[in-house]
Amino acid sequence: MSVTPSTRDSAADRHDTAERLLRSSAELSLDPMTEIDWDAPLEDGKYGMSPEWCSLYGTRYWAEMTEDQRVALTRHETATVASTGIWFEMILQQMILRDFYAANPADPSFRWALTEIADECRHSNMFARMIEAMGTPLYLPKRWILALGRLYKSTATGEGAYAAVLVAEEVLDVMQRDWMRDERVLPMLRTVANIHVIEESRHMKFAREETREALRDAGPIRRRLSALYVALVAFAVVDSMWNAQVYANIGLDRRRAVREAKANEARKALLRSSVAGLMEFLNSCGLLTRPAMRIYRAANLI
Repeated sequence: MSVTPSTRDSAADRHDTAERLLRSSAELSLDPMTEIDWDAPLEDGKYGMSPEWCSLYGTRYWAEMTEDQRVALTRHETATVASTGIWFEMILQQMILRDFYAANPADPSFRWALTEIADECRHSNMFARMIEAMGTPLYLPKRWILALGRLYKSTATGEGAYAAVLVAEEVLDVMQRDWMRDERVLPMLRTVANIHVIEESRHMKFAREETREALRDAGPIRRRLSALYVALVAFAVVDSMWNAQVYANIGLDRRRAVREAKANEARKALLRSSVAGLMEFLNSCGLLTRPAMRIYRAANLI
């Protein structure tokens, strides 16, 4: 196969990006096992997330809840987000390993891929310790999502892998940028959010580059199919970030809480604003087709 100038330019860009990310990782990586005092007692009255991100914030039910119930709900919902993060990071690690199987180890992209896997392992450990420290349950995705996740992690490649990863990372990134600055949030969780934001910014850069590279020679049919595939994965991931079981676990009326959460327009607007930049990126890649947009609307992402 001949190597065109555009192919050479693309390879050079990926090489330079990987080198920059490796330098950034060497300078800015943090070890949550030493950066966070996991044995410190949790401060009374501190939220698990900025309350504006809570599914019931601003509803009539929220107004009726005690402050202790509000604190408990935010902590359980943060545990749900962390549980989903662990699940999806394990999927991501397997996809990266498959993608770089038998790749050239002298390529900086190969070394960066292994570095990202190491980061994700630390993040999953960090989220696990966080859940343990808060004393909340593990909130796994629905069974059908877990089952499809097994298929997804074994088959997804190219834009189907990296663009879908972006959706999960972008939503979590915007959430955690709010949490890490919010003095109403538990100090432990603010530190967790800060570590994750710093390191995931590199991962999102890599995922965008890999998505563009995968689609560089893609035709219209492949783009339309990939757009639908990515949107479906995004729906499953975002849907898993909230779990109705949290309401029962803290003593709320589950049916009423679910009803009011689904009708919470303020929360939906916050979620849409969190991925506005991502939607622009997907559109620029030809991955925001009409069928895909319907799925994103169902997930309250547009």
